[in-house]
Amino acid sequence: MEDCVFCKIVKGDLPSYKVYEDGEYLSFIDIRPLSPGHILVIPKKHYRFVWDVPDEAFKNYMSVVKKLAQALQNTFGTNMVSSKIVGEEVHHAHVWIFPNPDEATGDKNDFEGNAQKIRSALT
Repeated sequence: MEDCVFCKIVKGDLPSYKVYEDGEYLSFIDIRPLSPGHILVIPKKHYRFVWDVPDEAFKNYMSVVKKLAQALQNTFGTNMVSSKIVGEEVHHAHVWIFPNPDEATGDKNDFEGNAQKIRSALT
């Protein structure tokens, strides 16, 4: 999809604050965060909706989401991490995950700092 903003991020044509990347999935800081560490998790291959991701890939996708949610718990001092799957604004499969805004510690607008904290929690 030439006009898909997330495909452009995957290709490196648009900047992002990456927190995780493997051969199939990419995660980066949301630029309109609801809390510190609010991230999006996307498949690198373009699918319109999360529900369009093939079954085997979907299992791997949710494993990545789980791994990142646990990193958010450890990084931002909250037990509750919310997830949201909608797909209205950007027509590329994506999962939002974000720490509870009432409990999370840190500055939600410190994009680079929060990305670094999450990357550190994953190692």
